Amino acid sequence: MVEKINVFKQELREEFIGHMLPFWMNLKDEENGGFYGLVDFNLSLDKKADKGCILNSRILWLFSNLYTRIETGKWGTVEVDDVLKSRWLEIADHAYRFLVEAFLDKEMGGVYWSVTYDGKPADTTKHTYNQAFAIYALSSYYEATGNREAFELATELFHLVEEKFRDEDGYLEAFKRNFDLESNEKLSENGVMATRTMNTLLHIMEAYTELFRVDEDKNSEVLVSIIKALDIINEKIYNPEKGRLEVFFDKDYNSLIDLYSYGHDIEAAWLMDRTADVISKANTLKNVDVSELTDTLTRNIYDITFNPNGIPAESENGKVLETRIWWVQCESMIGFMNGYNKDSSNEKYLEAVLSIWEYVKEHVIDRRPGSEWFSEVRPDNEPIETKPMADEWKCPYHNGRMFIEMMER
Repeated sequence: MVEKINVFKQELREEFIGHMLPFWMNLKDEENGGFYGLVDFNLSLDKKADKGCILNSRILWLFSNLYTRIETGKWGTVEVDDVLKSRWLEIADHAYRFLVEAFLDKEMGGVYWSVTYDGKPADTTKHTYNQAFAIYALSSYYEATGNREAFELATELFHLVEEKFRDEDGYLEAFKRNFDLESNEKLSENGVMATRTMNTLLHIMEAYTELFRVDEDKNSEVLVSIIKALDIINEKIYNPEKGRLEVFFDKDYNSLIDLYSYGHDIEAAWLMDRTADVISKANTLKNVDVSELTDTLTRNIYDITFNPNGIPAESENGKVLETRIWWVQCESMIGFMNGYNKDSSNEKYLEAVLSIWEYVKEHVIDRRPGSEWFSEVRPDNEPIETKPMADEWKCPYHNGRMFIEMMER
């Protein structure tokens, strides 16, 4: 097993540093700022496509984290030359400038959903999910650079979300530029229109955890909001009878659809454990324990979905979506590794990680020169040609985060 792990680490390093990361670095728009917003399946770059804030924020988060981990020696024997390390910081700086200059609404606050290719407001929706990823990215950039302006902006966005984007029962979703509510098309799917979603709440928790982690003063307001998010997940989102998280809700947390999102459940399992760990290390609330819930989520996803041919994304009304989506493979690898880290007697989880990686190498990674990973693969293992290689949702967040987590763990 030790030999397998060493091979795995080497393959990860070669794939990400040599193949995946250069794809995203090459999307840097030197003329208009930010990063090009669309690369289609045929690797055709659309330089005039709108630029999504989610893509920009996730690039900012990723390259900030990469730089921090190399700079602080967290990866031990993993070496990156100074030129590449400087390029990672340059990419993060570039993403930060564009976030502040183009996506930030300097009049009303918050960040827009998207801007034009040359940085003018396009879709001025203020979505809670989008604010979360801006907070997440700015917090990581602050850790990488010590840029106090970035930390202060992340904190301002936190206060804005708590003031404008929630009610007494939790977080709402989509707002107009002036913070009037609007319908939630952007995070609703499967034929429902959700007032609240598990996905937005999960990433609010993740973003707040990052902000709390990098804050030397350990802001108690942020901590209180993290605990409230965990409580909502436990009391409103988790379905104990089915051992899963529900996905789409009305205002009163009534589930709107029989949907089992395998990818989100395994992602939530390790993110909740990480949040509890961050809180515990801060020596503030040592009694935050989510292990029973996260162990159940991990175990159920393994028992229901794991097979050598990748992990399906979801099941609706008992019918499994048999395509394999890139981000679900990534979150499953982290989630199962997290389960193994918690209890090394669960060696089946480690074997699952290595098995999914073999599937990813064979069918998900696009070996065409200058490409990255396919977004979605059919049951016959052929990629879906209508899915782009990069857009507002196809970002380097899930596979980049998988690389970071695997090297850490």
